[in-house]
Amino acid sequence: MPRNFDKVEIETLIQDSLLNVRAIELNDEIVNGFSSVGKKYTIFHQDNDTLFKLETIGEGNIRSSALISGIDFSLSIGSPAKLYKGGMLVYQEDHPKAFYDSMDFWNDEEGIAIGDSTDDCLSVIITRDGGETWRKLPCDNLPKGTENEGAFAASDTNIAIVGDNTWVATTAGCVYYSPDKGDTWEVFNTPIIKEEDTQGIYSIDFYDELNGFAIGGDYTKPDDNAANKIKTTDGGKTWQLVAENQNPGYRSCVQYIPNRKGKELVAIGFKGIDYSNDSGESWKHLSGEGFYTIRFLNDSIAYAAGAGRISKLTFR
Repeated sequence: MPRNFDKVEIETLIQDSLLNVRAIELNDEIVNGFSSVGKKYTIFHQDNDTLFKLETIGEGNIRSSALISGIDFSLSIGSPAKLYKGGMLVYQEDHPKAFYDSMDFWNDEEGIAIGDSTDDCLSVIITRDGGETWRKLPCDNLPKGTENEGAFAASDTNIAIVGDNTWVATTAGCVYYSPDKGDTWEVFNTPIIKEEDTQGIYSIDFYDELNGFAIGGDYTKPDDNAANKIKTTDGGKTWQLVAENQNPGYRSCVQYIPNRKGKELVAIGFKGIDYSNDSGESWKHLSGEGFYTIRFLNDSIAYAAGAGRISKLTFR
């Protein structure tokens, strides 16, 4: 029986005018929010007691992160791109065009980060030893990209992983797919809007190996709602436009609500929060409060982050 949320309660946990968070990770005990000024905000939530802890880690504009077995990973955009494991530098890329957008892990030992093209293909780095070392895939191992193809470092949700399957969404409106944890790749086109540099897929999520959803649009025209929401039911091979010419318009992050059979999604952006209970075919606007990114703790509680704050969201 599908639910029908009518509202979202927003509890601000950290507020700081210098905060700009586009990467947030959580487990049952920790919520990590990484700001774009080289600082990590850590919120510990246990037994309904909330503690706040602010740490300065490294330097750079952090837009990608992961939390694996309680160890945090963070990756800065721009050159030099710096990847930290538990605050220790483990990878650096000095290419003048280096720009990394998103990170995720298949398991405790194997992870991936993706970035804009530096040559004729996307930048893809992979670890197989728990993040101690990272190797950049040569273009011979990847599909040839379009000119200046990359991803939007808007919410750290350009990568979706289910089992060994990996999907990567790009500025060109393409979805790269690997069935074997990054060893081999193919690329699928989508009908999402991608005529301008500010258009394309901003966020992708998969509920299982077949059902996925992606959202984007144009952040410079956030109310435009044509060709900005797409879904797949065949593992990303084909994509269909949904809720065409219906709100929401541009959103920077979309996530499936866990344990809801792929029916319920939340999309979030600086223009507000929207909810669907029919796999994205229709949407309800729940709040005009703006965030950049969101992650769910369970089927009704999530944590969101954006400009100036990290918040706890309860859907009712």
